[in-house]
Amino acid sequence: MWGYCLRRIGQMLPTVAGVVLLTFLLFNIVPNDLAAIALGKNVTPEMLESFDEQRGLNRPLFFGFRASTRAYEDQDFTAGAGRWRGEGVVYDRAVGTVLLEDGASFNPLAFGLNEADRFVWRGRFQGVGSIGGVVFSSESWKRFEVELSGAEAGAFIGEKAFSFSSLRLRRIQSNPFESQLSFYLAQLGRGDFGTSSIFKQPVAKLLRDGIGPSLALSVPIFVVGLLTAIALSLVCAYFRNQFMDRFLVVLSVALMSINYLVYIVAGQYLLAYKLGWFPVWGYESARYLLLPVLIGVVSGLGGSVRFYRTIMLDEMYQEYVRTAVAKGVSKQRVLFVHVLKNALIPIVTNVVIAIPFLYTGNLLLENFFGIPGLGYLGINAILSSDVDVVRALVLIAALLFVLANLLTDIVYAAVDPRVTLK
Repeated sequence: MWGYCLRRIGQMLPTVAGVVLLTFLLFNIVPNDLAAIALGKNVTPEMLESFDEQRGLNRPLFFGFRASTRAYEDQDFTAGAGRWRGEGVVYDRAVGTVLLEDGASFNPLAFGLNEADRFVWRGRFQGVGSIGGVVFSSESWKRFEVELSGAEAGAFIGEKAFSFSSLRLRRIQSNPFESQLSFYLAQLGRGDFGTSSIFKQPVAKLLRDGIGPSLALSVPIFVVGLLTAIALSLVCAYFRNQFMDRFLVVLSVALMSINYLVYIVAGQYLLAYKLGWFPVWGYESARYLLLPVLIGVVSGLGGSVRFYRTIMLDEMYQEYVRTAVAKGVSKQRVLFVHVLKNALIPIVTNVVIAIPFLYTGNLLLENFFGIPGLGYLGINAILSSDVDVVRALVLIAALLFVLANLLTDIVYAAVDPRVTLK
């Protein structure tokens, strides 16, 4: 078995790599601007640059010698003057240019650059002027590129109408492999999931603090719900096509038809507020978990009973059951010894696949009952655009799902002697 597990782990490595890469693409490429999403609108470019620096977002995506900076965003002068507004600056929207008058000096940067870094200005110019002490002169429009230090990059001086039709600033990287992807992989290698932009704490600490309350809620719901659903499905199979079976089927359909929020609101209002049997809100003791666990079990019972009932009835009509009955084996023994054992394969599949989702908790229950678990953390992270927290939850859930597939195969071999691990 150990050899099989090692081979499966080796086969899982490309899948894990794909999960990591997909998570990186999902959160680093799809959003237009992670810093703006996380920090909001009323922030300075320097704050955005600091956010990018902490998370490696001021680097090339995969590979490159040049990276952008918030100090100066690429400017299309046909759309507006941007930061080129001030004394000695003339903007012509019709032509799409800015002009620096004779003797005028101007700094278009939003903040000072790191003096130890090197930067490159690129664009099209006309006239006579200097950038960081480098003189440019041309009577016609001409492309230019100049490399400067951080201290020099903001010094623009005009002589004889120094005009620009486009400008772009890039920071030079000595190592082209210093990218957003390498930064993300290095973070994961250290077990660092970043820092929450809302709570100002390491995401790993938030996950450790939230896993306990989440498991305290989700594990009882999972275990009690599973055992209850299997027991009721066996009852349905034992009394198939009789009143008890039909009653449980109708009840299951009714439970499936009720919206999840109805269970929560009705439970809090009737059982907690009106009758006072349970606390309405909080996480101070095990008593505060009783009502959300009850709601979680009841709300998921309908679908589970229907699923497991179908499995049991499918086994009831197999030839080995008819043979056992013909040999005089009691109905109870056939049901609880033969049918239940052979029905374990689909049950195990359904159960093991559900295990990874226990980690993420229950979003609605945790939020409605004030349980500080990962579900509560996740939905607040989504609402407040806390990107690092959301990314960590998605990545860990995906990796746990991959591991659950390996666990499924091992459990198959344990419950069914016909399955061998090769």
